[in-house]
Amino acid sequence: MAEGKTASQKSLEDFDPQMKPKSNKFAFACAILASMTSILLGYDIGVMSGAVIYIKRDLKLSDVQIEILVGIINLFSLIGSCLAGRTSDWIGRRYTIVLAGAIFFAGAILMGFSPNFAFLMFARFIAGIGIGYALMIAPVYTAEVSPASSRGFLTSFPEVFINGGILLGYISNFGFSKLSLKVGWRVMLGIGAIPSVILAVGVLAMPESPRWLVMKGRLGDAINVLNKTSDSEQEAQLRLMEIKAAAGIPENCNDDVVSVNRNNEREGTTVWKELFLYPTPAVRHIVIAALGIHFFQQASGIDAVVLYSPTIFRKAGLESDTEQLLATVAVGLAKTVFILVATFLLDRVGRRPLLLSSVGGMVISLLTLAVSLTVVDHSNVRHMWAVGLSIASVLSYVATFSIGAGPITWVYSSEIFPLRLRAQGASAGVVVNRVTSGIISMTFLSLSDKISIGGAFFLFGGIAACGWIFFYTMLPETQGKTLEEMEGSFGKFWRKSNTKGTNNDNGEIQFAN
Repeated sequence: MAEGKTASQKSLEDFDPQMKPKSNKFAFACAILASMTSILLGYDIGVMSGAVIYIKRDLKLSDVQIEILVGIINLFSLIGSCLAGRTSDWIGRRYTIVLAGAIFFAGAILMGFSPNFAFLMFARFIAGIGIGYALMIAPVYTAEVSPASSRGFLTSFPEVFINGGILLGYISNFGFSKLSLKVGWRVMLGIGAIPSVILAVGVLAMPESPRWLVMKGRLGDAINVLNKTSDSEQEAQLRLMEIKAAAGIPENCNDDVVSVNRNNEREGTTVWKELFLYPTPAVRHIVIAALGIHFFQQASGIDAVVLYSPTIFRKAGLESDTEQLLATVAVGLAKTVFILVATFLLDRVGRRPLLLSSVGGMVISLLTLAVSLTVVDHSNVRHMWAVGLSIASVLSYVATFSIGAGPITWVYSSEIFPLRLRAQGASAGVVVNRVTSGIISMTFLSLSDKISIGGAFFLFGGIAACGWIFFYTMLPETQGKTLEEMEGSFGKFWRKSNTKGTNNDNGEIQFAN
């Protein structure tokens, strides 16, 4: 009894909460540096919303050309996303982040010197590849270095930096809008190269992902990283044991460098087959959940609002460029403030409650925006209440999106895949995300012309409502679970909000209500 009591006391001391602030500072710094890659996408989204006003006037472009110019980068990013999984398994997560920054740097410089529409499209092709790499690697790296106790908080950082980049893009639009027509939009786009340079310097201070190190047999390096990013030495050892098991390395193998059989290093084709052709029930559920959350995040129209805010505000009744750009800056501020709030709620409230509350608010905001824009569109008199309600609904929509659907999509989809499938699974999620975003952003103006701008937001509201049903039925809670035990939470398609998965003696998953 005495020995048991001593062991129990020792266990409590080892996991003393007072240890967390010290150990989590390193994981916090790693997450900050990795997530800076997301600024690249955010800045491009934000700056294009205002830059297209002047690009259209300078290059004499049609609405269809503007749609293509704005949205095509999402499709170009698919190339980077498809390559990022294998690239990060080959050269490591850290150097994949460097590669993403370098590619986007080249694209931003080329956009700043674009003389015509064709050259600008080529520059956006280059930048899009860099964005695709960044979108995949930032949440994966952050999830792999984060302890379970703060993984939601830290893995939400990429979305925080996307929103920060959007805000910087909006501010850049307003700040450079007074320059000459030919210079202003080129400066707006070209200055986006600056974050890439900062990223390339900052990444030198980052360690490699411990999971990638284990996959390469570098156990000594992996435990050094885990000791710095875990809440205690015992947690670091537990995380190492789970990663070794996932990588097929014997538990009693503790050499600094070990040989990893090629059979345990799954080839890319084998991984894709396991994901889509011959998945287990748990993996099938994970794939559906990951791809579904990415689809509904974008299909609810967030990029239409963020990319075309000036157009929406013009339709709502704001006439001058200055009024439209100032209102757009307010959108960026709302997104940034509420994403910061979300980071502190993810590990306290849980993924499911926050996501369901967020999407419910999005549905109400979208339907309100649709009604107010329809009133403005069909009225010969300017109704100030409808104008004010339209602006308030846009702000409400981006706020409710940012507090849940925005960050949770990246957190959830990066943490639910097993180690052997994580890089390719995350890449598949990004592909769905970018394709959906590209379709929305490349058709919004045409859709608004066909069914009216109010009708477009009624459509987005209906899609968001379908998304709420999907999330309620398909997504189990993942809060507080290690990445290696995540797979056990999946395999059944109907979930209750506080369900937790446990294994019975027969290996079957049971759920306690």
